[in-house]
Amino acid sequence: MAFNKLWVIAFRDLGRNRRRTLLSFLAVALGLMLLMLINGLIAGMVNDALQNSIRLRTGHVQLRAKSYTEEKMSLQWKDLLTNVDDLTKQAQALPEVKAAAPVLWAGAVLNTSDEAIGLQLIGIEPASAIYAPIQSAMVAGDFLTGDDRSGVLLGKRLADSLGLVVGQKVNVSIINADGQPDEADFTIRGLFSSGVLSYDESAILLPLARAQAFTQTAGHASALMMLLQRQEDADKVAAALQSPDTVALTWQTLNQVFLQTMQTAMGFYTILDGIVMLVVAVIIANTLLMAVFERIREMGILAALGMKGRQIMQMFLFEAAILGLVGIAVGLVLGTAGVLWLARVGIPLSDATASSTNIALSGVMHAQFVPTTFAWLALWTLVITLLAALYPAWFAARLEPVEALHGK
Repeated sequence: MAFNKLWVIAFRDLGRNRRRTLLSFLAVALGLMLLMLINGLIAGMVNDALQNSIRLRTGHVQLRAKSYTEEKMSLQWKDLLTNVDDLTKQAQALPEVKAAAPVLWAGAVLNTSDEAIGLQLIGIEPASAIYAPIQSAMVAGDFLTGDDRSGVLLGKRLADSLGLVVGQKVNVSIINADGQPDEADFTIRGLFSSGVLSYDESAILLPLARAQAFTQTAGHASALMMLLQRQEDADKVAAALQSPDTVALTWQTLNQVFLQTMQTAMGFYTILDGIVMLVVAVIIANTLLMAVFERIREMGILAALGMKGRQIMQMFLFEAAILGLVGIAVGLVLGTAGVLWLARVGIPLSDATASSTNIALSGVMHAQFVPTTFAWLALWTLVITLLAALYPAWFAARLEPVEALHGK
């Protein structure tokens, strides 16, 4: 019997019990839609956190002294970059580099009349394009200027939690480069809201020159931070700036812990995908097996008329293929609409969730449209559907004509 005839028979058989067929279509469609939503949200979360970390914390490439470690935030001169101006000019001369600026990091304590809170003190070059995201995120007051000797910026969420406002003085304590405790009073020039709560609650920004004077690290910097025209050029730029006294780190290395954590977590999400597909497979297998039991006499008649077992098996596989293809088509439409809606609207995260981790999560989790991933999900859904149909198809193919004709 020709393949096209088997397709026609399979299509007609599905129309015998339209309610069951419709529910099977929906099972495949909703299963694929759920997979697309889950994977779209995961991809969006990972990309959002990575890009937030790059624009606010690491840049695409950093140049550091070989002995510097970010965990210690050392202020000793031997651990800091010395010829900062020359290194900055060298980096800016590269066509791949969009912006480059030195940065100084130090541990600090912000003291108020009611409490003291540990923060990261960040000395920045306010005029650099690297800090354009902070400048555009200002919600109160003014951005810093390079010659400001007493101004600082705070995250609005941090200021609100401490009851601080623009123009108010705050006391900051540090351990300077000589290992001696020091403190100074600063005026809050402005408040920013970057959208990354963990950053807004943990940083205090002041001009690099004032930070160097405060920490006794004149002319030195913790790192030279760079933003590139294209993220893919990070290795090329790092190789061009590497020297015997410095180490160039790319965004992959700087975000290694996060990337490794996400890679490990992907194993769990793969298992979750498998569970959803398994549920769909069970529904398809149940639908086809019920169809076999309802049509045992029919299978006997077809076999008696000369239809071979492999043709009967093909007929049921074609039924599964129709269920899978139609369900996948509907699922792709529903899943695409859902992902695009979540990409635009997003899912708000609680403040506790967004700020309780070092991952640079935004306050709203948006989905990301990833066509390659969705295409693989659709393909695997079809494969799983066909695999689920193998047992019902095999069961129908092995029925003996005489036994089938006497079946109910």
